[in-house]
Amino acid sequence: MIPPRLEPLLRADAPAGQLAALFQDAGQELALVGGSVRDALLDREIQDLDFTTDARPERIKEIVAPWANDLYLAGQRFGTIGAIHDGLLYEITTYRSEVYSEDSRRPDVAYSQDINEDLSRRDFTVNAMALRLKRDGTPELIDPHGGLADMASQTLRTPLDPEVSFGDDPLRMLRLFRFLSTIGFAPDEPALRATATLASRLEIISRERIQVELSKLIVGDHVADALWGLVQTGLADHFLPELSALELQQDPQHRHKDVLAHSIAVCAKTQPILELRLAALLHDIGKPATRAFGPNGVTFHHHEVVGARMTRARLKELRYPRRQIKDVSDLVFLHMRPHTFKMGWTDSAVRRYVRDAGPLLDWLNELVRCDVTTRNEKRARQIQRRIDELEERIAVLREQEE
Repeated sequence: MIPPRLEPLLRADAPAGQLAALFQDAGQELALVGGSVRDALLDREIQDLDFTTDARPERIKEIVAPWANDLYLAGQRFGTIGAIHDGLLYEITTYRSEVYSEDSRRPDVAYSQDINEDLSRRDFTVNAMALRLKRDGTPELIDPHGGLADMASQTLRTPLDPEVSFGDDPLRMLRLFRFLSTIGFAPDEPALRATATLASRLEIISRERIQVELSKLIVGDHVADALWGLVQTGLADHFLPELSALELQQDPQHRHKDVLAHSIAVCAKTQPILELRLAALLHDIGKPATRAFGPNGVTFHHHEVVGARMTRARLKELRYPRRQIKDVSDLVFLHMRPHTFKMGWTDSAVRRYVRDAGPLLDWLNELVRCDVTTRNEKRARQIQRRIDELEERIAVLREQEE
């Protein structure tokens, strides 16, 4: 049975159907592979179509040249040929058997004639399935590692021993939690143990690649589970150490809310917008550095100022764009401002708040609302009511100015 999401894509007149006919006529195999197969079987929107074949790169070019409007060859040295057809890019990669060096995640590419060998080198079993395409539009599922069963049990498992898989490509450890966040599948125990053992291997991965995975992870529907996993396995220590540092030791005389649990909860409550979620996760990272004990209990004076500075440094280190760094650090810097509204703001103070927040105003107000995680329902209602009043004042002043 063809997954419903794939039916229109595999018609004879659709690009995938046309490619299937071209490769079959040339005596070569062609299969859909990876995320497109996974998403089709999960009935999720398919983002990209990735193909794999037993044809070598030069042969791929010969087969697709009459069909493609142009070829994209940036990935040719890794066995990938891009065929541009009607403005869309279709990437076709030769079956591979990869060998990784000890100090690099870049593989030495070796080609294979066996699709099962190719699939064994992929990150997780749910991504190690393929649909071999045929001219008649009836694909054949290839699932040598039990990906379909793992999909049914919502399990993330590596095709090979996880220490081999993660040792080969340490970025897969971060992808483990990215997929937990985005599709809700739980890592199996061997994968978690291997991550805890090999977490330091993440140091060889470029910050840019880590940033891409973190950005996908943080906007997932199951972000809280993923963030806890990063902390509990020690993986966060190697690219976001400020997160684990929020797990502050407490003593019976100086109690305060669990800053790590609070930060993760706030992050999960916000809309899945990258800048907003990053700000929610990092809004209290200045607290460990500003914690002080006094006669009236524990204080974190100016933690938003320290936190904004730390946020800028961390996001810069992770190679985020300048605009995003500014937006996130500004949200962290301003997140305590509305709490002073209870003291009574003049119209000038309200206008100054709006001016300082600028285009971030709606995100800032949402962050402040989500920052309320107290179990004291009366106090929570009071804070939400103050934010309602602040937004009403802003609306009234805008109306007057118009």
